Amino acid sequence: MALHQNGAKGTVKLMFKNKKRKIDPDTTDTLIGEGTVFEGKIRSEAGIRVEGRIIGDIECTGDVTVGEKGVLYSNISARHVELAGTVHGNVTAQGQLTIRSSGRLYGNLTAQRLNIEAGAVFQGSSKMTGGELPEPSSVQAEPAAGGNAAQMTQSGSGSDHVLKTW
Repeated sequence: MALHQNGAKGTVKLMFKNKKRKIDPDTTDTLIGEGTVFEGKIRSEAGIRVEGRIIGDIECTGDVTVGEKGVLYSNISARHVELAGTVHGNVTAQGQLTIRSSGRLYGNLTAQRLNIEAGAVFQGSSKMTGGELPEPSSVQAEPAAGGNAAQMTQSGSGSDHVLKTW
């Protein structure tokens, strides 16, 4: 809230009303610039762009973009994540995770969609979300010619077993 004083009379006017507005997650309103070091946890409802260095986790309902000069020691959770810099930590994207050719991810990732450009580095494990598991069923193969038969069944735990008989 900013105040404006009008002359010597001491009249004070309210310049900005304390009005709540809905934050657009498609906008980037937070920039950690090159040469800046931030230590601590960041929570944001709008997008974040990092060109500097962060030590601490990021929770964002918008998008997180890590520029080529960005270096993060963070776990990141966001709608979409684009990495052109370096991240040491786990990344969770509700939508898409893109690792650009200059990007480096040293940690695990979870995303609905994943793009990794040629030249990018990813060391960790990945988990894709949003896919539906097929219904469990039993499948039986027809006996092969020559008397060989193969039977494939699916156990209750969902793993497939093959029994070959000759």
